[in-house]
Amino acid sequence: MQKILIANRGEIAMRIMRTAREMGIQTVAVFSEADRDMPFVRYADEAVCIGPPLSAQSYLRADKIIAVAKETGADAIHPGYGFLSERAEFAAACEEAGITFIGPSSRSIEMMGSKIAAKQAAKKFNVPMVPGTEDPIQTLEEAIEIANRIGYPVLIKASAGGGGKGMRVVTDEASLAEQMRTAKSEALSAFGDDAVFMEKYVAAPRHVEIQILGDQHGNYVYLFERECSIQRRHQKLIEEAPSSCLTPDIRKAMGESAVAVAQSCKYHGAGTVEFLVDENLNFYFLEMNTRLQVEHCVTEMITGIDLVREQIKIARGEKLSFSQEDLRIQGHAIELRVCAEDPLNNFLPDTGTLKIYQPPKGPGVRIDDGYEEGMEIPVFYDPMIAKLIVHAASRDEAIARLCRAVDEYYIQGIHTTLSFGKWAVQTEPFRSGNFDTKFIERYFKPEYLQESSEEEAAVAALLATTLWDREKGKQNQTVKAPQHQSLSAWKMNRRK
Repeated sequence: MQKILIANRGEIAMRIMRTAREMGIQTVAVFSEADRDMPFVRYADEAVCIGPPLSAQSYLRADKIIAVAKETGADAIHPGYGFLSERAEFAAACEEAGITFIGPSSRSIEMMGSKIAAKQAAKKFNVPMVPGTEDPIQTLEEAIEIANRIGYPVLIKASAGGGGKGMRVVTDEASLAEQMRTAKSEALSAFGDDAVFMEKYVAAPRHVEIQILGDQHGNYVYLFERECSIQRRHQKLIEEAPSSCLTPDIRKAMGESAVAVAQSCKYHGAGTVEFLVDENLNFYFLEMNTRLQVEHCVTEMITGIDLVREQIKIARGEKLSFSQEDLRIQGHAIELRVCAEDPLNNFLPDTGTLKIYQPPKGPGVRIDDGYEEGMEIPVFYDPMIAKLIVHAASRDEAIARLCRAVDEYYIQGIHTTLSFGKWAVQTEPFRSGNFDTKFIERYFKPEYLQESSEEEAAVAALLATTLWDREKGKQNQTVKAPQHQSLSAWKMNRRK
């Protein structure tokens, strides 16, 4: 494998290219017209524009991407995450074109891409399941019978869904028909498939996922878990590894179940098996993501394993160079997704110019980003602009390190999730590990950040007065900010 085309953009494109360069592999970037000046375009050995800003006309054009791979002589394509990464037809098209797809086979993607097929496959290996249906629901009468049998509340979910689309919680029979129609309509619009299934609604679960690797020779390992329960709109904001709630025995049981899911579809490459964990630490299979995850970084930090490197080696047909017995959890890692969103306004996406962009540095701090100071945040793509990852010897130290890094992360021009992240990890529920996917709904109020902002603005005003006095020769007048405040936090997330 001499040359890889990265069928993605932004921070994940940069992430893949850096490992490829370390391995002596050339890279090809494909980019939309909106991304012409992005860092990943400059970093690649070659770069080709594939269309207008809209994803449907650029990053989702499998035909154009494969054509560029052929034209540039790329041996392989890495899809990153999002876009075409879980499209079985794209993997199949690569296979047909004689191009190595750095990921699982099209058959594995197709099987695990259907939540119903995935549940059916996993059940054969005795993986724990949430009570519910194994086949698509055909009629309203069938839905009523199933809901009465497993008990309300129930969850209707799109078989081909993700990101909360085609998902509805139903609390009683009176609303079942309408919610089912809405779920099917949304699923058809989003995924071109209106198949839905039903399962018992676990009211306050934790979202815990297991990272697995499998080679093409039947060898599998699990690289422990990631806690992903802090979410908004069913999308993750903060992830950590390991989880604060699992015991060694439960961790082992979940890891072995995740490997069983991978075996059920003859999986190879990097993949993630997601579970719901209830208040009694019972775990249930949710789904498998047949790609690299956004939050793969925390796993890399606690294991020392470069997951992109392993993906490439597996795609080249190499065997895993380590076994389960070789893996150990080393310290604790936390990731905060730095999104162009306004936590004070229901986390709505924000756009604008990164007038100032200065990421933090120092021990145990990793930044995976795809933008630079002065760049515009476009409206066409996911609002995540960077990932802030910290690693430390203990969870408490990792929390403190994340707070310090947020204070040093200086962004002006857009609203971001930085201030929310610092607030969240300092709350009692997070520190104690006693939280679930309802964290934001239960504990967060925008005024908590507003109160902090007012205090920080007051501190900044005092500092400005002091500096002005010093300019006038009053060197002896000083104002000391309270120890718990940070001027960096005041500067953060302000439009200038």
